[in-house]
Amino acid sequence: MTLPSARRPAVVLLAVVTLGLVGCAASAPAAVPAERRPPAASGTLDGTLVVLAAASLTDVLTTLADDLEAEHPGLTVRTSFAGSATLARQVVAGAPADVLVTASPQTMAGVTEVTGGDAVVVARNRLQLAVPAGNPGHVTSLADVADPALTVALCAPEVPCGALGAQALARAGITPSPDTLEQDVRAVLTRLTLDEADVGLVYRTDVVAAGSAVDGLELPPDAQVTTAYPALVLPDAPHAEAATAFLALLRGPEGRRTLTEAGFEVP
Repeated sequence: MTLPSARRPAVVLLAVVTLGLVGCAASAPAAVPAERRPPAASGTLDGTLVVLAAASLTDVLTTLADDLEAEHPGLTVRTSFAGSATLARQVVAGAPADVLVTASPQTMAGVTEVTGGDAVVVARNRLQLAVPAGNPGHVTSLADVADPALTVALCAPEVPCGALGAQALARAGITPSPDTLEQDVRAVLTRLTLDEADVGLVYRTDVVAAGSAVDGLELPPDAQVTTAYPALVLPDAPHAEAATAFLALLRGPEGRRTLTEAGFEVP
């Protein structure tokens, strides 16, 4: 059937628009899989979100930062990982940041006394003995951290992993003989992976992160200790909406799954 001439331009225009949409769909970048998408924010997020977090969260938060950036191409998530005490001092001193996650409720409490805000626990962790692959020092128990013949790496007492380690050792009645005291748990892990130490106390999640480079040994039941990880959107966060979206991602299904796969316990 021949179309009336008055209707032909509209039909041609419809066909062009339809082809254009098909062409755009074919060339669009692949979307983030539905199961990895962060919760939808109220609008498009942009700018630079600054997240300060305990070193033991390095792998988890790097993954989640990448996911949030993929969902919001105009957003850059800048992460900084260190010992919780160091990060807390930076925030209290006024360092620009949007989100803080520490490995100790006590450390976070010192921050919120100054900044205000309500922190929420997003994960829990526990300590393990760690040795280089193959256990060249023949470490068998927590008591070996008191052996002066071994090279022992521990966290400094002012950081959460050090305070938690001191608590575990006190419960077991052991006085350690450390050769090095590190400012965060990943520094202890590095000593072990480079065979610069025979034994160290790290979080279970660090043993998981190191893969085949280290072996983990459970602490005796009387020395088992755990710590909680509170997260805070700072009250004066320059990018409050993006900070809220990041925390929602961390607490949501994808964040919980990523934390669990890394060896954390989730509330």
